[in-house]
Amino acid sequence: MLHPRATTMLTFALPAIIIGSAASLVLILVMRVAAALQNTLWSRLPALLNVDVHSPWWTLGVLTLTGVAVGLIIRYMPGHAGPDPATESLIGLPIPLSAIPGLLLALLAGLAGGVSLGPENPITAINIALAAALGARLLPKVPQVDWIILAAAGTIGALFGTPVAAALVFSQMLASSGDVPLWDRLFAPLMAAAAGAVTTQLFFTPDFSLQLAPYDVTRLADIFSGAVVALIAIALGMAALWCFPHLHRMFHSLKHPVLALGLAGFLLGMLGLIGGDVTLFKGVDEMKRLAAGDDVTVSTLLIVTLTKLAALVIAAASGFRGGRIFPAVFIGVALGLMLHQHVPTVPAAITVSCAIMGLVLVVSRDGWLSLFMAAAVVPDLHLLPVLCMVMLPAWLILAGKPLMLISQPRPPREHDE
Repeated sequence: MLHPRATTMLTFALPAIIIGSAASLVLILVMRVAAALQNTLWSRLPALLNVDVHSPWWTLGVLTLTGVAVGLIIRYMPGHAGPDPATESLIGLPIPLSAIPGLLLALLAGLAGGVSLGPENPITAINIALAAALGARLLPKVPQVDWIILAAAGTIGALFGTPVAAALVFSQMLASSGDVPLWDRLFAPLMAAAAGAVTTQLFFTPDFSLQLAPYDVTRLADIFSGAVVALIAIALGMAALWCFPHLHRMFHSLKHPVLALGLAGFLLGMLGLIGGDVTLFKGVDEMKRLAAGDDVTVSTLLIVTLTKLAALVIAAASGFRGGRIFPAVFIGVALGLMLHQHVPTVPAAITVSCAIMGLVLVVSRDGWLSLFMAAAVVPDLHLLPVLCMVMLPAWLILAGKPLMLISQPRPPREHDE
């Protein structure tokens, strides 16, 4: 004898579990293929050709050819590999099914070739498109937005290996309405996110945490230090955000995606030579290498921070298919480690977590996601009160500031005659 509200939630439970599990399987398949291609490009092929993988020419050549390959995919594949990612947020409307093969190929090429973008945006777009298409065919009476929410929640749960991130993100998107409490509206997305997280953990457990000195005692001075770190990260991110539309305009003025992305790939290769191979790829594994290095100097960390930030802006503005959250986390780690080395009295846990929060805030403009990423990389419960306090001035500074998105001009409306 269930209440009608419970019946509604139960109706969506099975579709949510199926969609969440399927979203995770898509992610796992893409990441496995990308890892195999990356190993071929950066390990097996150089060994076969007897070429030093650390040679400047190899780095420059692979990144340039990656840009050319992605440009060819966007130019000649049906659907042009989806919309321009500079104009899309993490969760958007379904793309046409015809665009999925091109988007998938462009994503694989970018991940394997070393482009400084993550998999989150394309994977989410692919899963949303598949869920919306199948949902419209099997259950046409269900609104499209419900399929979008379930697919996005399942993907976020799969990406981070926990439903917590999805719960935080959707808690601010799905406000209570009338007689429907927030937890009722979150039930199906949480089921999808949990199913995605469990499916991912059957194959591997995503681990974003760094081995930093534990933060055992909360000090009042750390709140002020953390706020300064977050503001420094925001200032750095806002400088990149100012460059973003100008670079987008420059690359797209070249008209042809092969030329634009080939040039972008060359520039990414040059940045890779300046910052080293640790500044290539999406940044999750690379940030652990950076944190594990004992002999990394302040000047080296500054170069790594600036080159990775430049690589993120160029990759996102030029049309490479990928997400901006994972590279932003890497930049936050590099900046936080640099500030800790510069002022050792401020704990690394404070500088790293607050720098991550500031950078992700600029890129995503999502307070919950920023807080989650900071806590995922530096998982210490003693930090949460400090991070929440630091969030306040950071959010005040960013209030009303532009997003890291390019606004597309809307087509003129037809006037009735």
